[in-house]
Amino acid sequence: MDAWKAHKASSSSSQSSSSKRWEYQVFLSFRGEDTRKGFTGHLHAALSDAGIRAFLDDNELERGEFIKNQLERAIDGSMISIIVLSERYAESRWCLDELVKIMECRERLGQQVIPLFYNVDPSDVRKQTGSFAQAFEKHEAGICEGKHEKEKVQRWRNALTQAVDLCGEDLKNADNGHEAKYINEILGVVNKQLYSKYQLDNEHLVGITSRLNDVVRMIDIENSGSKDVVRMIGILGMGGIGKTTLAKTIYNKFERIFEGRSFLANVREPINGLVGLQEQLLNDILKSKDSIKVGSVAKGIDMIRERLCCKRALVIIDDADDLQQLKAIARTRDWFGPGSRIVITTRNQHLLEQVGVDGIYMAQEMDEKEALELLSRHAFESGYPNQEYLDLSKRVIRYCRGLPLALEVVGSFLITRSIEDWESHLEKLERSPPEKIQKILKISFDGLPDQEMRETFLDISCFFIGMDRDYVTQILKGCGFAQPIGINVLIERCLLTISEQNKLMMHDLLQDMGRGIVYENAQGDPEKFSRLWKRENVIEVLSDESGTKKIEGVALHLDLDVDSNRFSAQAFTKMKKLRLLHLSKVELTGDYKDFPKKLIWLCWRYFPLESIPDDFPMQPKLVALDLQDSKLKIVWKDCKLHQNLKILNLSQSYKLTKSPDFSKLPNLEELILQFCISLSEVHSSIGDLGRLSLVNLEGCSDLEDLPLNFYKSKSIETLILNKCRRFVKLAEGLGDMVSLTILEADKTGIRQIPSSMVKLKKLRILSLYGCWRLTEDAIPKDLCSLSLEHLLLVDNYFRSLPSLAGLSKLKVLCLNACRDLRAIPDLPKNLCVLKANGCPELETIPDFSEMSNMRELYLCDSFKLTEVPGLDKSLNSMTRIHMEGCTNLTVDFRNNILQRWTSCGFGGIYLNGIYDIPEWFKFVNNVDNFVFFEVPQRNMGRDLKGLTICFVYSRFSRRSYWHYLELEDSERRIVIIVKNFTRRTALHARIASVSLLEDHYLWQGQLSNDVLRLEGGDHVSILVRPDNDFVRVKKTGVHLEWDKVMKENMDHLYDLYRNRDFLGGVDESISRNCCH
Repeated sequence: MDAWKAHKASSSSSQSSSSKRWEYQVFLSFRGEDTRKGFTGHLHAALSDAGIRAFLDDNELERGEFIKNQLERAIDGSMISIIVLSERYAESRWCLDELVKIMECRERLGQQVIPLFYNVDPSDVRKQTGSFAQAFEKHEAGICEGKHEKEKVQRWRNALTQAVDLCGEDLKNADNGHEAKYINEILGVVNKQLYSKYQLDNEHLVGITSRLNDVVRMIDIENSGSKDVVRMIGILGMGGIGKTTLAKTIYNKFERIFEGRSFLANVREPINGLVGLQEQLLNDILKSKDSIKVGSVAKGIDMIRERLCCKRALVIIDDADDLQQLKAIARTRDWFGPGSRIVITTRNQHLLEQVGVDGIYMAQEMDEKEALELLSRHAFESGYPNQEYLDLSKRVIRYCRGLPLALEVVGSFLITRSIEDWESHLEKLERSPPEKIQKILKISFDGLPDQEMRETFLDISCFFIGMDRDYVTQILKGCGFAQPIGINVLIERCLLTISEQNKLMMHDLLQDMGRGIVYENAQGDPEKFSRLWKRENVIEVLSDESGTKKIEGVALHLDLDVDSNRFSAQAFTKMKKLRLLHLSKVELTGDYKDFPKKLIWLCWRYFPLESIPDDFPMQPKLVALDLQDSKLKIVWKDCKLHQNLKILNLSQSYKLTKSPDFSKLPNLEELILQFCISLSEVHSSIGDLGRLSLVNLEGCSDLEDLPLNFYKSKSIETLILNKCRRFVKLAEGLGDMVSLTILEADKTGIRQIPSSMVKLKKLRILSLYGCWRLTEDAIPKDLCSLSLEHLLLVDNYFRSLPSLAGLSKLKVLCLNACRDLRAIPDLPKNLCVLKANGCPELETIPDFSEMSNMRELYLCDSFKLTEVPGLDKSLNSMTRIHMEGCTNLTVDFRNNILQRWTSCGFGGIYLNGIYDIPEWFKFVNNVDNFVFFEVPQRNMGRDLKGLTICFVYSRFSRRSYWHYLELEDSERRIVIIVKNFTRRTALHARIASVSLLEDHYLWQGQLSNDVLRLEGGDHVSILVRPDNDFVRVKKTGVHLEWDKVMKENMDHLYDLYRNRDFLGGVDESISRNCCH
């Protein structure tokens, strides 16, 4: 059989095997007189006790049946055949016919065959010598002269030879012939083969490898130090994100290495309740002959605790949503044997925290490439869309926003459909998501603890996505909703996320689901909506003045300043329950006396009037008033009492000349007047506000000072004066603002810092960026009493600074672009980050030998700098050093920091490229971005600790520097790919980034062997690959570290690929060069 036919036959057998419904799991072929009441009987009992359905002729055959046909049907219907080759096995024509049939089924159906050598020598069986020779002599002596009988004997001989050639088990090799241990070994082999056929269905696995690797690191199965530890891991994410797919992949990958395994699907809605889950868990793991029944949850708990405590098990609990479920099946780790792993998938983070999991993996949405592939698998049955459908496919993935469920549902619906069908379906999707997607997502909404939290979700989905969390919290509190717990629960249930900028974020399909619920509750009638947000619906209701008391929230954003933007204020009269009103570029005509009086949030961008109308009713519940970009000249002519107003935002009100009188706003907490460029006066009553914590006056370029009463405030925590260019003086009373924590006065005209500032015991952040009139004498000398954590003095003209050593809590000092700075004074020993890029006159740096907490040092373009004293003694804590453009460094200094660098992970040392790859590097490629090497065996008894990697890079000449500046941070990354061709693994490490590209530079960093796991004899390549086409790597070097201490600083930037995935992103020619 040639290679192609062999492949086809193997494929056909595999398909037949996987699709066939088996009657038995194991068929036992044996010589009854030899082993029926001994070894084979014990083996059959052990298989049955393990829950394996095994065929044994005297148990399964009914009296009077035609035995031969029954035996052949039993063989044909078994997944695995075990042949017990005993001393007199070949004497039985029945046994030999069975054997021939078994070998035929192996070839035809892909059955597994396990030969057992019970007190016989395998060579006697193969060559038919010894007792097997005697048996065949008798068979041949009884042969008639017919050709058919001769062929039959030859088939027997061939079958015996084929069976011996398979991987079998010999009793003599099992602990000196100990039968019980021999049977246990056989049981292990059967389990391994049997359960490889019970893989969970998992189609179209796209993007699973990196996600699986992240979870595997948490599960920690392969670490020998954790084999006796029971670990519990959570997989968390919104509905349809792929949690179950990931859990199935984990199960399929690892189930065979555990004594027991159980995949408990859809735990949220178990068919037979908690008792049914307990019974499935026990039956799955124990595999007992008779089905286990527990009767009650309490009894089930006792049985699980008593009977599974010695079993090393893999348990997947899929889609849990209630603590009682976990208490019934996996309350504590000691219910399971040492080395067990429990994986819980859920939408509820709090649930995972309640059971105390060892780690939580947050399931990730698919990126654009992954989403396009998954969509294509379902819509085109290939990995990429047909060319004429490419643009439409990209529209679909933009709609699905990386949600696998949506990609699968939409893709499956669109398969084989025309372009016209695709376009019309996309239009429909924009109106309403598919019901199947909505149903899955709505489970999380329905599972919220109470109606208040459901109302909170609906408010956020309709009005507050993209807004600041703290801002929205204040508004929801004003609505009578418990906060912050309401938002926290939505986050825990994966219905809401918080961005790095503290903004409320929600998947588009979840937002559509929330709005769809409002639509369903109103039966599609805008007048019955509790919340109105769709432009056409709002315009219809306002134009017809058909609003009702059911309406609690309205949002209308218009674009053009035309007549259609005007509505009567009377249109709101019937909206008696209106709480939330968000308008933009909308004009209301007429009087306001009948306007709703229960507003909690009024946000009216581009407010068209010069003042709030006198007849605008008092709003006793109003919490936030946001009139950004308004035409206000004065806020109120006659201010009414706003007892509950906490947030007032009048930013970009360019005509506003003075702030309102604050005496009628006793509970104001936040005042935001950013870029009110005509503002020249802040009312003195501001100092009387006892709850005011934030004052933001950024960009008020006409403002020269603040009223003296302002400095009497005991409540203000944050004061922002950035870009108030005419502001020249902070009053001496600044020191009396005892709550002040943040003071930002960037790009102001300030000449002097009041000496009283040293009394600000709570001040944590002081920023004076670009205060060009500020000299070194303007900063108080005695700063030691302050608790400053961040001091930002960027872009100033002082030449020196007072000693900062007494600022014991200072973590970050930023002196970038201080062009005249010649020396940096003594620094506190706890400093973590020093930034002094672009200081060309800098010559003197304090001694760093005791800076044991220093993590990041930036000294780019300090041309006169020759060294940083003592830096080599503080390298243990450091993660990155940037000294690009420092072209005058001494050889000793460079060698010391490069050779003593210990940090592994993101960061590294960045120097000017004139210094080249150090001479001690053994493996160097002077012309390209890759290096090959073979790992030596242990060096003088020492183990490999890791790799030091170095490369020189520059900008492509055809790319401009300005193009580089437009790159996102993620696009500036350089990926280091370590490929182990011996073990077929590839580690992708995103640990380097490009910071400057005006010259050529050198980077050096490290990877720990705890991550790489390289061993002696491994053939390895290092490939340095930028994530953009702006950078060219010119030289690459690798040095093997045998005795250096390596410290990991950030391990989540690694992706490990194995087997068929390990060549991803590698040029084939590079692979061939390394392998040969």
